[in-house]
Amino acid sequence: MTRALNSGLIGTSPPHESALLHVTGEARYTDDIPEAQGTLHAALGLSPVAHGRLLGIDLDLLRRQPGVVAVLTAADIPGDNNCGPLVHDDPILAAEHLRYLGQPVFAVIASSRLLARRAAALAKTAIRCEALPAVLNALQAHAAGDYVVPPMHLSRGDAATALAQAPLSLSGDWSVGGQEQFYLEGQISYALPQEQQAMLLHCSTQHPSEMQQLIAHALGWQAHQVQVQCRRMGGGFGGKESQSALFACVAAIAAQQLQRPVKLRVDRDDDFLITGRRHGFDYRWQIGFDEQGHILGAEVDLIANCGHSADLSAPVMARALCHFDNAYWLPHLALHGFCARTNTQSNTAFRGFGGPQGALAIEMILDSVARSLGLDPLLVRQRNFYRSEGGCDVTPYGQPVADNILQPLTDQLLASSDYHARRAEVARFNTSSAVLKKGLALTPVKFGISFNVVHLNQAGALVHVYTDGSVLVNHGGTEMGQGLNTKVAQVVAHELGLSLSAVRCSATDTQKVANTSATAASTGTDLNGKAAQQAAQTIRQRLAICAAALFGCEVAVIEFANDEVRAGSHSLSFKDLVAKAYLQRVQLWSEGFYTTPGLQWDKTRLQGRPFYYFAYGAAVVEVLVDTLTGENRITRADLLHDAGRSLNPALDIGQVEGGFVQGVGWLTTEELVWHPSSGALLTHAPSTYKIPTANDSPLDFRVNLFEQANAVASIHRSKAVGEPPLLLGFAALLAIKDAVAACGPAGCDPQLCAPATAERVLAAVGALGAQGSASGSAQ
Repeated sequence: MTRALNSGLIGTSPPHESALLHVTGEARYTDDIPEAQGTLHAALGLSPVAHGRLLGIDLDLLRRQPGVVAVLTAADIPGDNNCGPLVHDDPILAAEHLRYLGQPVFAVIASSRLLARRAAALAKTAIRCEALPAVLNALQAHAAGDYVVPPMHLSRGDAATALAQAPLSLSGDWSVGGQEQFYLEGQISYALPQEQQAMLLHCSTQHPSEMQQLIAHALGWQAHQVQVQCRRMGGGFGGKESQSALFACVAAIAAQQLQRPVKLRVDRDDDFLITGRRHGFDYRWQIGFDEQGHILGAEVDLIANCGHSADLSAPVMARALCHFDNAYWLPHLALHGFCARTNTQSNTAFRGFGGPQGALAIEMILDSVARSLGLDPLLVRQRNFYRSEGGCDVTPYGQPVADNILQPLTDQLLASSDYHARRAEVARFNTSSAVLKKGLALTPVKFGISFNVVHLNQAGALVHVYTDGSVLVNHGGTEMGQGLNTKVAQVVAHELGLSLSAVRCSATDTQKVANTSATAASTGTDLNGKAAQQAAQTIRQRLAICAAALFGCEVAVIEFANDEVRAGSHSLSFKDLVAKAYLQRVQLWSEGFYTTPGLQWDKTRLQGRPFYYFAYGAAVVEVLVDTLTGENRITRADLLHDAGRSLNPALDIGQVEGGFVQGVGWLTTEELVWHPSSGALLTHAPSTYKIPTANDSPLDFRVNLFEQANAVASIHRSKAVGEPPLLLGFAALLAIKDAVAACGPAGCDPQLCAPATAERVLAAVGALGAQGSASGSAQ
């Protein structure tokens, strides 16, 4: 076997391959592609009601508007009127029923984007409908038994008996809101008709193959007639996994009907009103435990607000149920997942894909258990950690926690963050400060890596070596800023012993790598890196055979390093070897294909091994809360995250920082509000929907990677780092709760739902004051 010795490239931190292009403005996104002659622009007319019957559309009114070339309705779709990724329950354009306020009903095609938007804005006048009662919250839908998919159940042991026999028990309810992806680049598709009844679509999407299939179905075509390209996205976070489909289909249908290029780019308000986001969850729970805080039994209802259609809600709920355990051994439990149908936008993938909603529930429950016992919540968490003793190392869905590093990782963070000394200092501060209160929390993370649908765990790649020695890589993943192309280029350069500058990744293209999975579930590098590695190794072996013949040696001694190929005293530049190989008709390109090994999953019983491995992490967060206003500030955050043997530490640390801040935003400031009667989303712009800014980042921000190679044979023993760090943001919410608890009597358990906005924090503080007053009066 030949060897690649350019090991200095793996584990180093070359900059993001598009970093210079980003800062100079040269990076080309879909809207930057030069428009072809005759390009038209589309805009969508949206439903003015949350629920109703569509009686008609005044098409003549719309067609009379300046610049309007055509108006499309559901009747103009030649194939399937569906953009649902799993269940065919999500129309591209509304046909008979209106399901949410903001649902696309028609598309205006005009000579300019401005004129198209002006005409589409007449939707309230043009659409005739009969309004019907709307269901706007998940609990209301749950009470009516209305779900987008059947309920799911995950259980182990005998939860009912364990709860009945537990020395101590608690019960309660809680809720967490949804979260808007708020990608910098909004949804956009640009469709260009091609010869022989074909279509080229430039699309900002995490799933080009799914866009290809849905467009083909909408046009009544075969997949080979549709080509989808994506060079890069300005952010995705799951919001462009399935929900780019509606925009792609509308652009393609219009382009085919008019035989002219059509671009559809929605503005931020319409993006908010049309697309879904992270599922908000309601919880109903019972927990049994002993005097030391060991969890003995649990029964929990998890009720997700799914919106009007299924979208990806089934796998989101499955992942939530499989992450409820987080870092903890739970011997007896019964989990019930309900995907409630509401007359709101259809919620979808978001970084973590249900995992954060599942794990957050047990963290809040453990915090309540600790407060009821008068113990440090950290101690209760550690007592419930997965451990090998006594068989306490198997998840409720039957997968062993074989690579458990929870305790050593936590111990390292405790030492580096000086947790125990700071816990004592926080207590002293709160004793002497009447208005400002400090809070401190440590939360761990155990996050499963792989799609929890087994067949999606596959990837392909092409590697081309040109006669000048340069290398072009194409793989099935999409670049959305996370650095996927940089890491894949590092892998290929390493395998061929080349400098990184010799390798380039090209745009994701359905005509180059077919049948790709979405770039999601934190699997982008795991899957595509392995596929590219395999392709590069095949080429390296072919070149080694050629070199061995030239050098008169065995293939096994050939080494590739530093842009050279050598064996003993013989050496040749990689470029020269490639030129000689070409003359000898050696194939200088290869495909690679990778499937994640060892996965199996019974989606009916929710049992099996859905994850290749687990990624771990922990965060210590300290906050300062103003009890007169409810405002808070993260004064310090210490994060320690498990990235295995990191391929690129700088990129990984950036992902940890960004994931943490995004998680904090979800749990503190990003509040979604619908009008209680009309169903209108009121927080649909930056003026009303508050994502974190630079000022919300911790004043003292310490981020480190836990240095331990992955126990399984992932790409260079690295670990995924896209989604897991978002769960580190739990510590911020629990630190705020800790600060609020300092306003009440010992052992109090403040009721603080998420997002913990200033208003909610102030209400929680006030509720503790009211309890204290009531207790004083009773005494």
